[in-house]
Amino acid sequence: MKVKLDVLFGLLLSGLYIATAVWVHRQYKPPAVENSGFHLMMGTVVQVTAVADNPAAARRAIQAAFDVLQNVQRTMNDRDPNSELSQINQTAFEQEVQVSPDLFAVLCAARQYSQLTNGAFDSTVGPLVALWRRMETTGIEPTPEEIQEARRRVGYEKVILNPTQQTVRFEAEGMRLDLGGIAKGYAVDAAIGAMKELGIRGGMVDVGGNIRCFGTPPPPAKHWTIGLQNPRAEALSAKIRLDELAVATSGDYRRFVEKGGKRFSHILNPATGESAAELISVTILAPSAMEADALSTAVSVLGREKGLALIESLPEVEAIVIAADKPEELIFTSGAAAYLLK
Repeated sequence: MKVKLDVLFGLLLSGLYIATAVWVHRQYKPPAVENSGFHLMMGTVVQVTAVADNPAAARRAIQAAFDVLQNVQRTMNDRDPNSELSQINQTAFEQEVQVSPDLFAVLCAARQYSQLTNGAFDSTVGPLVALWRRMETTGIEPTPEEIQEARRRVGYEKVILNPTQQTVRFEAEGMRLDLGGIAKGYAVDAAIGAMKELGIRGGMVDVGGNIRCFGTPPPPAKHWTIGLQNPRAEALSAKIRLDELAVATSGDYRRFVEKGGKRFSHILNPATGESAAELISVTILAPSAMEADALSTAVSVLGREKGLALIESLPEVEAIVIAADKPEELIFTSGAAAYLLK
């Protein structure tokens, strides 16, 4: 009788196991992956990927991300005369200008990164940017006198921020803010936040190489992975694992002007008014896209020695740089190699 009971108990356990396995199999649903494709926004190419329980949820997350990106574009585009940023540039010397919480948050962050980098990152480089932007259409290089005159209107300490009234004021006439080195990162972080609020499994937002990922990648991949472009060839220098991380790359191979065989990067040194030239590619890995964005610009300006020393001093931040004199060599901070995929 004992044997029969044992057999019966074993059969019951087997039946329970089979039923449980069938139930789990029926409950499991592979994630739905939606990709926005490539769109032109914020002066660059934008792509959003969502991984969710179903296609409708993934599409909602993508739309939420684009809503955020469009809002940042309307607010912080210095080429749009109706944007908040343009209104600051037009009137902040004559009077205080009250701005939205998003823009004020970016301006406060910009000041912090300026202080951290001793001015290597400076959102007031607008007069210099306008000067060098002219070269794109005329081909005429700015004169030393023009650069010196523009530099008189540059300096983050000349921007007065009033946190109580949430206003901005310029101390010098002719100042002009340019948020190209931080606004895209802020937009990526905000878009990722909007996607997370919808409870999807994972996502990626890419705004012109300012990228942040979270959660589950599209199957069968085990990691979110991006390629690091070789700045002097149509090839990849490395592949980077980007789980729960952000990355930004700055260099002279995406936006530049070439004259007489010399390449002029769009990244300008606020201290000299000249194009940053020592590093041709700077990739920053950081917890937030805004941090990666601002620091990639700062390291480009600081150069190899000072730039890498800065990154080594910051927690959870790594860098991969390429110098102009050795374009085939990747230079890493102490922890950066751990993110490479072979």
